[in-house]
Amino acid sequence: MSRNPQWDVPRALGVARLFHLVCGVRDACVTPFLTLYLRQLGVAAPWVGVLMGTKHLVAACWTPFCAFLARRYQKRRMFLTGSLLGSAGASLLMVLVPPVDRNLANHFCNGSNRVATTVLPLGVTRSVTMTSAQGSVPNHWAGGAPSLPGSRHTRALDTAVFPNGSGKNQERILRGLQAYLAGSVEGARTTTQALHPVAFGLRANAQEGTFEVESATLGPLPGSTALGSPGNLSETQGDVQTLDHSWKGPQWTFILSLGFVVFWELLTAPLEQVADDSLYEYLDFVDATDRNRNLCMWRVLGMSAGVCGIAALVGHLECYLVTNGPRGVIHFYSYSLVSTLALVVSTAFPVPIDQQQGPSYKTIKALSLIRSDSRLILLAFIVFWVGATASAVQNFLFWLMKDHGSSELVMGFSVALGLLGEVLFHLFRASLLRKLSRVGVLGLGLGCLALQMFYYSFIWSWWSVLPVQILSAMSSGALWWAVGASIEDLATSGLERSLSTMFRGHFYGSGCSLGSFVGGFVVVHFGIAVLYQACCVVLLFWLALLLSTQPRLPQKRRINYSKLLAMEGSDTSGSEQGSERDWLVKAMREEHVDWKG
Repeated sequence: MSRNPQWDVPRALGVARLFHLVCGVRDACVTPFLTLYLRQLGVAAPWVGVLMGTKHLVAACWTPFCAFLARRYQKRRMFLTGSLLGSAGASLLMVLVPPVDRNLANHFCNGSNRVATTVLPLGVTRSVTMTSAQGSVPNHWAGGAPSLPGSRHTRALDTAVFPNGSGKNQERILRGLQAYLAGSVEGARTTTQALHPVAFGLRANAQEGTFEVESATLGPLPGSTALGSPGNLSETQGDVQTLDHSWKGPQWTFILSLGFVVFWELLTAPLEQVADDSLYEYLDFVDATDRNRNLCMWRVLGMSAGVCGIAALVGHLECYLVTNGPRGVIHFYSYSLVSTLALVVSTAFPVPIDQQQGPSYKTIKALSLIRSDSRLILLAFIVFWVGATASAVQNFLFWLMKDHGSSELVMGFSVALGLLGEVLFHLFRASLLRKLSRVGVLGLGLGCLALQMFYYSFIWSWWSVLPVQILSAMSSGALWWAVGASIEDLATSGLERSLSTMFRGHFYGSGCSLGSFVGGFVVVHFGIAVLYQACCVVLLFWLALLLSTQPRLPQKRRINYSKLLAMEGSDTSGSEQGSERDWLVKAMREEHVDWKG
């Protein structure tokens, strides 16, 4: 059968492995660094959370609908091509999003030590560049700003230059900023009569990396020129336009980012599910679905290589390729380029021949099965909260590393360590599973993830993140293996893939969405460390609930006949003596015992 080009299984598997490898590199170009790029644009933590939460929610709702359309109308090839081609173009829209600071440039390339300013948009704070003309800051302000009449503004700075816990650095930076604000002439407050000097007080928030600027009008400058003077009219109008522009900038940046990310996700989300469904049906036609189990490791390998490669590329070549705009746009150019390569590979991706298929109600059956099984309900809640806590790592871990002076190369290496930990578990899982039960492995994964969250809240340097990443072998690899094994044990025949898709897509994706929405506001009000500590508490609660309730739940195991058939086909021992060796008799006997009560 493999001689027929339509059913050449080795070739199909080879193309699928290459496709997953390239798609892993493609995802690694942007996905880990997206929130860091939004921070460099000036989008504040709450709105980064809103943006990422919307992204996860769109993926959770849109992916199954597109997979249904592709299957129902036999348009899988069109969906694969359209998703890759559309996402390659949509990713470049993010390059067009203007930063909050329109004068932002790649200062790390020209060696400038100027601090780039970012602001918190949409009502969180209002940022106006406030400086004094020929004024000086009173000495008694060195210890903090008094309450002065006038407007209060916030200037949020890159916290990489303002690490937590460095009191001497904070005092030195405060004095330097006071001198900077006092010596500039760029934003002097104007009235209808004359230019007035503006006094400044600085109050630092080390946890959030912000400086609050207290401003107050002290009176007209000696020898100042009236506002109506022809010499100062154009300058004054420019200052007023700058104030108005600084108010609209954060709002416009967020709206464009949200619109482009949603449009991009609508085009990207269907790709993985449609490709998996296509390959599964192709292999199912020749009874070779068991050879589809290890393909996910190729995507993991692609991501581990891609995340280090793109970080090295940004660090060494961006100064030559991109001279203006915020740092990180090279991520989107690379994503578009690798998407084009994946598009070429997809032309040979195995797609089954057109078959007339009736309507499928597997999703409804899967929901009905979950509702009727308390163990599946508990597992669904656990997966949901794992997604909520995992989004905290995905969204803000790089922010925390950046605060401690980490480079993007170190960030990429930390992600690669976690992914390689998953591969390590995949290679040595057999020896572990002989010593622990399925519930034990699930509990071990939850415990390791909670330990990672707790450790993240106390990191003290950019390199201190690296050692704990090896726990991803348990917190990600073992945890998801236990979830998959539980689904296989509890699912009825034909519903395994529907249940797995629902757990990974709906429950985990919805959890990531909720975690992103809430996490951004926790960060801005309490800090990243508190967010990780809260995630640790949530995971420990579900771990305790799992260990305490699992033994009390009804043990009603369903018989998966398709799995038994696959096991029978792979058994070549030929030793089938006695009724206890007959899998069908044994399965029917177990099923009768389970349902007797």
